[in-house]
Amino acid sequence: MTKRKTVAVIGGGVSGLAAAKAFDERGHRVMGFERSHDFGGVWELSRSYPDVQTQSPKDLYRFTDLPMPDDYPEWPKGPQVHAYLHAYATKHKLGRLFRLNTNVLSMDRRKDGNPGWTLTLEAAGRTWCEDFDFVAICTGQFSDKNVISHPGQEAFEAAGGQVLHSSDYTDSSMARGKHVIVLGGSKSATDLVVNAARNGAKSVTLVYREPVWRVPYFVGGINFKRLLYMRAQEQQFNGWGRTGLAKAVSAAFKPLIWANFRGLETLLKFQLKLKKWDMVPDIPIEKDASCSLPIVTPGLFEGFEAGSIRPVRGTFARYENGQVILSTGETLPCDLAVLAVGWKLGIPYLAKEYRDKLIEPDGQYRVYRLSVNPDLPDMGFVGFNSSFCTVLSAEMIANWLVRYADGQLAHQPTDREMRTNIEQMLHWRRQERPAAQVYGGLCSAPFHFRHFDELLADMGAAKRKRANPLAEQFSYPNAEAYGTFLGSTPQYAAG
Repeated sequence: MTKRKTVAVIGGGVSGLAAAKAFDERGHRVMGFERSHDFGGVWELSRSYPDVQTQSPKDLYRFTDLPMPDDYPEWPKGPQVHAYLHAYATKHKLGRLFRLNTNVLSMDRRKDGNPGWTLTLEAAGRTWCEDFDFVAICTGQFSDKNVISHPGQEAFEAAGGQVLHSSDYTDSSMARGKHVIVLGGSKSATDLVVNAARNGAKSVTLVYREPVWRVPYFVGGINFKRLLYMRAQEQQFNGWGRTGLAKAVSAAFKPLIWANFRGLETLLKFQLKLKKWDMVPDIPIEKDASCSLPIVTPGLFEGFEAGSIRPVRGTFARYENGQVILSTGETLPCDLAVLAVGWKLGIPYLAKEYRDKLIEPDGQYRVYRLSVNPDLPDMGFVGFNSSFCTVLSAEMIANWLVRYADGQLAHQPTDREMRTNIEQMLHWRRQERPAAQVYGGLCSAPFHFRHFDELLADMGAAKRKRANPLAEQFSYPNAEAYGTFLGSTPQYAAG
């Protein structure tokens, strides 16, 4: 029997719901805090830009015990995902566990000598403190806007121009009749230029710094989940902790691996006409694949062809009255500048002395299994293990974290094991696979299977693979199967 803990769950998005469910079903007293008025995180409707849809197909963007509705499209739209998350919260009665419109101001170690943390909370103009035995931080990768500015912005806005973060572009009518420039090369940037072009913008320009590999929903007519979400493909990337034998096998098959990725690049260049648009990346796709790999927005390259969207390589230098001057010296008319420059990764409410233990000077996170740090006991992260199958990844790490918190992992790591692993992973990211440094090193893509295998092994799951070896090797992760694997872990009851 384990002691019943009072557990704070910070965030009410995908990860917060997964964590609340995992800790609640193990008998802990869960108190969730969501600063918005509703569940959903990035899918909460007031934070979603028009026409937003998942990058992952619906059977990869789901919890293990709740498929998305049959009538949802392969790539669900934002309101559909929001409704799905509400359905999950309703199924597991998670609403009773959360306080909405409640902001976490600070998080520090308890001063009463007991283990755990003190949260300073704010709601309805009132501020108070509460103590917790354990804290699950579930604010993920997309919580705080990355707000940037360029010279001349104040005068540009005073003259009637608008500058918005991509998350503030919430109404398609904002673009109507305007010269729109979107800065950035991410999926959100391409979603927005397509939306603006379809909704009456006078002109639409996509300004991007460097070309990146983009994958369409269908590669040569084949759903990309059947090409990129496979163990067989994953094993061709240079993963961490490879044994001498694994390196030897990789060396023996290097010509075939090289040919596989060159073939994929050739197909993408041909299908998307990347050379025509000056969008051929310099980095080989096998070295660049990570969570930052964007999926092609339907209509993007068609917009290039039609002239309704113009791609320009460069960045903003400054604003002038009704114009943006690019780093290349080119001048573009502009009424609305949308900055799709992402989000700031961090935990600003965590006391600085603990942030310094967690985050390296180069921004890399010191975490074991992408979730815990030995210098920060009684806390862990859910949803910082970013991936291409976000919902499943959050649920897997939430189930791992509750067992870690209870000391009930089949293999409970020692302090030394965690520190050694953290150093090994930092070395791998910095020296062997620089692409893995994206998002502070908290991205598990493209190593989904490897990450899940480690979590299940720690939890003592009797099964970690599907019975059909061909399906396991050449098919994408199956959420329902992972539900059965989680069900095969040793059960216990919190006291």
